[in-house]
Amino acid sequence: MAKRGAQPDSEKFSCSICLELLKDPVAVPCGHSYCSSCIKGHWDEQDNRGFYSCPQCRKKFRQRPDLEKNFLLAELAEDLKKPELQAAAADLCSAGPEDVSCDVCSGRKLKAVKSCLVCLVSYCEEHLQPHYQSAAFKKHQLVEPSKKLQEKICSLHDEVMKIFCRTDQQSICYLCTMDQHRGHETVPAAAERRQKQKELEESRLNVQQRIQEREKEVKLLQQQMEAINVSADEAVKNSEESFTQMIRLIQKRSDEVKQQLRSQQQTAVSELKELQKKLEQEITELKRKDVQLEQLAHTEDHTQFLLCYPSVSALSELTHSSSIQTSLLRYYVAAAVSESREKLQDILRATKEEFILLQPQPDTREEFLKYSQHITLDPNLAHRRLVLSERNRKVTYAVATQPYFYHPERLMRYLQVLSRENLTRRHYWEVEFRGEGIFIAVTYKNSSTAGSSNECGFGFNDKSWALCCDSNSFTFWHNSTETTLSGPWSSRVGVYLDHTAGILSFYSVSETMTLLHRVQTTFTRPLHAGVWLYPYEEYSAEFLKPQ
Repeated sequence: MAKRGAQPDSEKFSCSICLELLKDPVAVPCGHSYCSSCIKGHWDEQDNRGFYSCPQCRKKFRQRPDLEKNFLLAELAEDLKKPELQAAAADLCSAGPEDVSCDVCSGRKLKAVKSCLVCLVSYCEEHLQPHYQSAAFKKHQLVEPSKKLQEKICSLHDEVMKIFCRTDQQSICYLCTMDQHRGHETVPAAAERRQKQKELEESRLNVQQRIQEREKEVKLLQQQMEAINVSADEAVKNSEESFTQMIRLIQKRSDEVKQQLRSQQQTAVSELKELQKKLEQEITELKRKDVQLEQLAHTEDHTQFLLCYPSVSALSELTHSSSIQTSLLRYYVAAAVSESREKLQDILRATKEEFILLQPQPDTREEFLKYSQHITLDPNLAHRRLVLSERNRKVTYAVATQPYFYHPERLMRYLQVLSRENLTRRHYWEVEFRGEGIFIAVTYKNSSTAGSSNECGFGFNDKSWALCCDSNSFTFWHNSTETTLSGPWSSRVGVYLDHTAGILSFYSVSETMTLLHRVQTTFTRPLHAGVWLYPYEEYSAEFLKPQ
């Protein structure tokens, strides 16, 4: 039991829910104690959540725990209510240097529990009671204890500042409106607070919206990183398999060449040994013949000489030393190595193409905009009846011939124009058109200046790819072949090019992007954007900056 002078801290025996001394204290399984009625009311509110939690440590319980009365805390709480401990409790309520003190207390100041914005006075628990009990104080606004109540008093007139001057953006009293703030726009502080509160809520909604947008972007970045990691893992795996295959191929080819060379070596050496044996036999025969001829040369009997000469002087047929052509052997080695090199290059080329195709292609408009390309049209490559405007981003048909300078690469047969930019990487641009039968193209340079008349139009040769835009439909042209397309019609078209991967895509662009057609091929030279107009006034196409 607590004794006089022990000065127990009443806050330690207070319920963390109602902030008062524990009444009928009970303990929950985590060890914290509360008033029986407080914890039951707290858990009643959590009945529909599927779990129950401790208000202090937040520990969760799947089932509503059984409560056991804490007899020790109950006795201590009762002791704190006894007269002999009231003084000690009062000491604990005394205001310290950092506390807001009660303005009404005389002598020892107690801690203030509330401040009144109407009275501009701070009250302890005892002196605050009239605000709760008397109807005269019903409209007074109580807030947490504050040391800055005097800041609410006008320094000039010693009146409460309940008015806000919008002209000077400061709080004032009612006398200020008749003095230095005469004629200013003033409103009650409460009205200004409501306006600012509304603006604050709007700002908060804007902040929350930005948070959601940034969280979506972070999530998208995480997805992109995961996609890149997956693609990289697949690319590494495929490259390891490809290089393993190349190593095996090289080793296998090396073994084959080695075996064939050894076989050729054995054949050649065997033939040479056979020839060597014949030559050695012939040498032996010739030496024997030389001895016979020498003996015949020294024969003194003319008749005997003439009789033996025909048989001795006759020589056997010479062995032909048809040497092995070692140059053919060297040619065979070079051919085998060249064949292996070509196979190796094919594998490397396939590996490179596979790696390029494994790189993720853009999927959303935000991803396409990362490759946004600023397209400008080249006046030197424009037909003389095309007018360029908007800093050479817009082309319009004109009846009158334009005074362009001579240029050998100018497009002369059709109303066509090319871009200045060489397109060799990933690019995305958009074209807004007006009219019918307008061709939006991607082409090699000079593809529309040579050949027959029909072959000069975008899409009517194998060097250009074009989307024909009519009033309510799209068609695709390449090498004079037409492909009818389905998809929503729009007067704005998006074009995506991945030169390295050989991908060209056309999109119908409105509130969303819809794929109209995709080409998978191999581009061998830099490409240019192009437009082909029909000869009708006001027909035009403009290259926009996607955003």
